[in-house]
Amino acid sequence: MNSFNHRRYRAFPAVHKPDRRWPNRRMHHAPTWTSVDLRDGNQALVSPMSVAQKMEMFDLLVRMGFKEIEVGFPAASQPDFDFVRKIIEEKRIPEDVTIQVLTQARENLVERTYAALQGVQRAIVHVYNSTSPAQREQVFGLDKEGVKAIAVRGAEWVKAGAARFPETRWTFQYSPESFSNTELDYAVEICEAVMSVWHPEEGQPVILNLPATVESAMPNVFADQIEWFCDHLRGREHVKISVHTHNDRGCAVAAAELAVLAGADRVEGTLFGNGERTGNMDILTMAMNLYSQGLDPKLDLSMGEAISEIYTRCTGMAVSPRHPWFGELVYTAFSGSHQDAIRKGINHRQGQDAAVWEVPYLPIDPADLGRNYEAVVRINSQSGKGGVSHVLERDYGISLPRWLAQEFSAVVQKATEEQSGEITAKQIYALFESHFVKRNGDWQMQRYRLQREGEKVIASVVMGTEAHPRILQGKGSGAVGALVDALIQGAGIYAEVEQFDQHALGAGTGARAMTCARVSVESAGTASAVSFGEDTTEAALQSVLSAIGKAGAVVRLHQNDVQKRR
Repeated sequence: MNSFNHRRYRAFPAVHKPDRRWPNRRMHHAPTWTSVDLRDGNQALVSPMSVAQKMEMFDLLVRMGFKEIEVGFPAASQPDFDFVRKIIEEKRIPEDVTIQVLTQARENLVERTYAALQGVQRAIVHVYNSTSPAQREQVFGLDKEGVKAIAVRGAEWVKAGAARFPETRWTFQYSPESFSNTELDYAVEICEAVMSVWHPEEGQPVILNLPATVESAMPNVFADQIEWFCDHLRGREHVKISVHTHNDRGCAVAAAELAVLAGADRVEGTLFGNGERTGNMDILTMAMNLYSQGLDPKLDLSMGEAISEIYTRCTGMAVSPRHPWFGELVYTAFSGSHQDAIRKGINHRQGQDAAVWEVPYLPIDPADLGRNYEAVVRINSQSGKGGVSHVLERDYGISLPRWLAQEFSAVVQKATEEQSGEITAKQIYALFESHFVKRNGDWQMQRYRLQREGEKVIASVVMGTEAHPRILQGKGSGAVGALVDALIQGAGIYAEVEQFDQHALGAGTGARAMTCARVSVESAGTASAVSFGEDTTEAALQSVLSAIGKAGAVVRLHQNDVQKRR
């Protein structure tokens, strides 16, 4: 049997809970968010943040609206201690923000922690010890009573330390680390022992933080654990239940969301899920999940690009282009059908007073996160006419008729296949101009004159270069028909206008017109051309002439050739 052997592992046991209620609940408001970027996230970095970097990250978290921020493990390292002292002494902590610090349940570490916090207005002191069978047996070599005694002594040291600084408003927090791998009845027992020291029923604020230190089960199992814990904890109404999920199975956000349904009041996590191993719960993702469901996340996430930039600069960690909500490509469509649906959805909203956002493939408006629509549709070889049309319309105000969009998308696809990658909006416009707008000098219209004769229009058109002009005259039911007749009469060119489209590029009497024409020329070919101009008639005539020139028509030199053809 090879080393990749699934029999070495066992299924995580289910929680027997036939009375589970959380599946039928809905979230109605955001939980209390606690950022642990400066501690849990920082300790997971290859190069931990400097004091300056931690300050920049702290300021970002404050601007985003976090009211609880874990700022470090001051007893574990001098940089953490120095940072805590800096933000206290420089009064960098807003009055509505509570900082949190972590310490192990050891007397000297608790004492050092309070030394770092001296002078703070309010703070959460977070003490922890591991409680799972593996930790008890393999790490500590203690039974349940021995591990519980560690927690109780830690709670006593935390309480005694706080008593020395009565001017500070203290909140005590206890974590039975590896809660999700701990027997539930024992987790309740040890937490109740800690509560018996702190007496939350007498007014001391207490948080019980329940971590999935290593994510070992599906998120529904974690929700069962949280609901079971809440149901069996004496004095539940006197404490705030917090969760701290990790992402070993890729379900940290889902586990936290279901835990809130199961009774959790508070969620600890980091920006972009930075943390040890596969990371922590990503607060940005969970907060945006709420936002997309019409719930106020109580965080300002509108500065999406700034959040990504500061995070990357301070941590050295890149944001995946496919990261939920904030990745560079998450609002980008390359698929032709997706692009077409997005373009039509956005156009459908224009001019409407729609209270609810609903656009295909866009669960939220990217502008809410400071993203522009340039990122929504990008073009490569997988893209179709909808995407190409959207780019021209979005960036240049050019709306193509369907028949021309189909023709142009083939031009763009060929270009993307040749260069094996994405093509920019600027390159797309250059292709559009060279294929449809650029004129052959011989087919440039210099001037025209129209006059009406009964129901007919007589057109006199001067085309060609200034050095070699050619005058054509014809008669038709309209200007374009008269031009077609003039080409037969004066140049021996038999052309048929197969498609024709004209519209204004803006509003008002001074708006420029865009005319698109597809012309079939006998003995030459078929081609399309586009002309712009403030004079709609001039643009119409020029588009037809340009298309005829592109089709490969040759002006016959002798008038008698026309007569012979007749």
